[in-house]
Amino acid sequence: MGFISALVILFTTLQGTTQEEEALDLTEASRSSLSPDELKIWNDPVFRKQFTESYIAETEIEPRVTVPERDLMQKILDLISADKMDDAARMLEKEISKNKAISAVFDFTLANIFFQQDKLDQAAANYQTAVEKYPKFRRAWKNLGLIYVRQGEFEKALPALTRVVELGGNDALTYGLLGYAYSLMENNLSAESAYRMAILLDPATMDWKMGLLRSFFKQERFSEAAAMCGQLLTNYPDRTDLWLLQANAYIGLNQPLKAAEIYEIVDHMGQSTVDSLNMLGDIYVNEELYSRAVQCYIRAMDKEPQQKPGRVIRSAKVLAARGANQETHQLLEHVRKTYGERLEAEDKKDLLKLRARLAVAEGAGEEEVRVLEELIALDPLDGEALILLGQNSSRKGDIEKAIFYFERAAAIEKYEADAKVRHAQLLVGNGKYAEALPLLRRAQQIKPRENIQTYLEQVERVAKSP
Repeated sequence: MGFISALVILFTTLQGTTQEEEALDLTEASRSSLSPDELKIWNDPVFRKQFTESYIAETEIEPRVTVPERDLMQKILDLISADKMDDAARMLEKEISKNKAISAVFDFTLANIFFQQDKLDQAAANYQTAVEKYPKFRRAWKNLGLIYVRQGEFEKALPALTRVVELGGNDALTYGLLGYAYSLMENNLSAESAYRMAILLDPATMDWKMGLLRSFFKQERFSEAAAMCGQLLTNYPDRTDLWLLQANAYIGLNQPLKAAEIYEIVDHMGQSTVDSLNMLGDIYVNEELYSRAVQCYIRAMDKEPQQKPGRVIRSAKVLAARGANQETHQLLEHVRKTYGERLEAEDKKDLLKLRARLAVAEGAGEEEVRVLEELIALDPLDGEALILLGQNSSRKGDIEKAIFYFERAAAIEKYEADAKVRHAQLLVGNGKYAEALPLLRRAQQIKPRENIQTYLEQVERVAKSP
């Protein structure tokens, strides 16, 4: 009932029946001011049921027991006190099966025994029966929610824990578990709200603060995350995880140098991790401090020599692309010493390609050929290596050998388009425009590219000119 409607009814009651028609008119007017959604809420069966239940005192969150049930429950509690859990459970099961209308307290007690015995499915089933018998049984809802969290069934946990709150269960644990469940369901805004309530009620528990911090990261609210880390570090300066989270927040804020400072602090604390060293190396690469970067990558390898080399190989590729040849050589040499024969075939290929690129950049033609031939021996279908060999032969003026390598590469579907373009460029360089055209057309048919189309049109014009 709306506030205006309530006032109208109260006014009518006080004034007597002479104002009845006017009162009804006013009530109808107040209803017409409600939006369709508000009217829908008033007419919703669930709302009506909850409103009807509101006549029951809110303190009645425990089911009642009759005098005979109370005496029977005392016997069961005596068995539990004597640590005779199995006897108590059998007695409860017998009484519940004998009398389906027995108080929900019996189902709840049996569920508690199963919970203590880690029989979670049986416990959940009995808690469910308890809340079906007595929907306001707050303790049963709470324990049911705890079980669902334990089992990782967060979709079921959320309504159970929410019901606890609805029934007045405003305790930190309930809110904290709600935050945890919402977080794992990727409802990060609700998780944040729940964690804030948990912290309000229990500011000493760190789990709730860490949960709130995680919710900031998931919402990409890095500024708030960095600030909260700073506040927590005031009280917990030795917690490495907080320092690393703050560094991650600064990376999210695109402030890598602040993140680097924190990674260095963690390093001086002797708490660097493989990830923190690699991240610090990446920051130094972006700042063109290549020597420092390599030292970070090497230390990351040394810290955990059994880690897979993919991460450091990617770092070496970035260094090579930046033209940091000396530092790339240094990193590759450490990879060789660290992994040796443990390198898998794909990693060996990546390293050989890197060495080949370095040889090209440094003008070491013979070294390039040697490395590329080693690559082909390792994988005869490495089209990229075949194309590079073709380009090397072309630079040396060995046209036939270059064409041989380009044709081999073109026979591999993945590399056909690129190999035909390289072959065509070689022919154009030797004035064979007409022979180059079919290769370029085929390349465009396989892999259309705007720059190759422009090049094709230029070759066509030159081929047609007298």
